Order: sequence, then C-alpha cells, then structure tokens
Amino acid sequence: MIASLAMYDWPQMRADHDRLWSRIAAALGRRGIAAPERLTRDTSLWKIWLSPDLLLALTCGLPYRDRLHGRVTLVGTPDYGLPDAPPGYYYSVFVTRQAEKGGVCDFLDRTLAYNGQDSQSGWAAAQNHVRPAMFRRVLHTGSHRASAEAVAAGVADTAAIDATTWRLITRFMPDIAARLRIIEATAPTPGLPLITALGNDGAALRAAFDEAVDTLPPDTRRSLGIGPTVTIAAEAYLSVPTPPLPSQDELAMMPT
Repeated sequence: MIASLAMYDWPQMRADHDRLWSRIAAALGRRGIAAPERLTRDTSLWKIWLSPDLLLALTCGLPYRDRLHGRVTLVGTPDYGLPDAPPGYYYSVFVTRQAEKGGVCDFLDRTLAYNGQDSQSGWAAAQNHVRPAMFRRVLHTGSHRASAEAVAAGVADTAAIDATTWRLITRFMPDIAARLRIIEATAPTPGLPLITALGNDGAALRAAFDEAVDTLPPDTRRSLGIGPTVTIAAEAYLSVPTPPLPSQDELAMMPT
C-alpha cells in the first residue's frame, strides 16, 4: 500500500506531515487496516493517484474531475480554514510585483505564470476568473513556488497561487513574498480531495484521518493549518469548468 500527502509537503513541512501520517497509520491499525509506515515521496503523483495500491492521497480538483473520477473513491476534503471560503473550499490569489498597478483585467495581455495545466488553483482558477477572456501569454513553471519566483524576477507578470500555498510562501520565502502584492482572489472552489483506490473503505479512512488531525499536537496542527474533513459531493468538483489549453505557439517554458 502507498500513501501521499504531497500537495503541501514542502521540505520544511515534511516532519509535520510525517507526524500526521504516523497518527493516521495508527488510527487505521486500530480499525484493522494495514498502512505503510512512511509516505511515498519518490513516485510521480499520477502513478500514486492511479495505483491500485493507493491507500490515501491528496489530489487536486482538476485531476479529480478530468481523469480520476470513477477510477478512485472520494474519501473527503480536509479543511484548511481559509478566510472568506466555506469549510473545505479554497481559492487562489493573483499576485504581481509591488510596483505594478491595476487589477487582473489589466494583465490579460501580459504573461501568466502557472504551475501546471492539471492544476485547479494555478491554471483553471486563473483562466475561469477572467472568462470569457483568457490569458494567452503563459509561462509553465512547474510549481507555485517557481511561479512566485518568476513574477518577482520579472520573467512573468502575474500568477494564481493556491491560498494555502501562499501562506507557505509568506512563511518560508519571505524575501519573495515581500516583492509581491495580491491583486485579487478567485471564487472559492472545492478544495484538495482525499482519495483512495476503488474497493477500499473510504469511511474508515476518513474516520482515521479525522481522528489523527484531532489528536495532533497543537503546534503541528497550526503548522499544517489543517482541520478535519468535510463532505463535498463529487458533483461539486465535476461542475467546475475546465478551461481550454492555449495553442502551442502561446506556451512558454521556464528554462532548465
């Protein structure tokens, strides 16, 4: 069996996620469910999400609605306690450099940095926010961190950053955060869903997850910013639009 909490598992957060996983595994053991001792961190996310050996993983709303729905079991949605969002929901914040003026509509003809085209927060939320217009000058960075760095460096002009990730950027990348300002926020959409392979006991997994979160030391829970799961129907995820991809001549890639 494999498990992953990779979506916010920055190097600085790994010890906290390990503490959470150890409590989840113990709670599963008390329910007679075997669990891996450690989180998987050396395998691609798509291999993890689609593995028949998947016990528990966080995924993203866009992958869930586009490729995972019907192929995995939806367990629940952790609540990260974002202001101005219903429990379990999240949103993205558009950022630009401190000296830049204007709102998001003023950046439509400039360069949007995005972490990946399978990202709800970095890609779909950004494009859906400006519909029926569309950002056409886009720069693929590979991560929200890299998108923030690209905007701060002037390589791109704006980026939509998952609000929970923005918390991490302000905490662990204060020099980058200080060079950026928030323009505005997107509308909230269902947050990162917990999934398991088909055939697994989703209810037991959810109960174990919630028990683990409830019993975390207060400092660890504050560091993770996490709360117990809430119920968000699959239909709420599926109803979020998936924007079209730009043509090849409109794409740019960060240099390696």
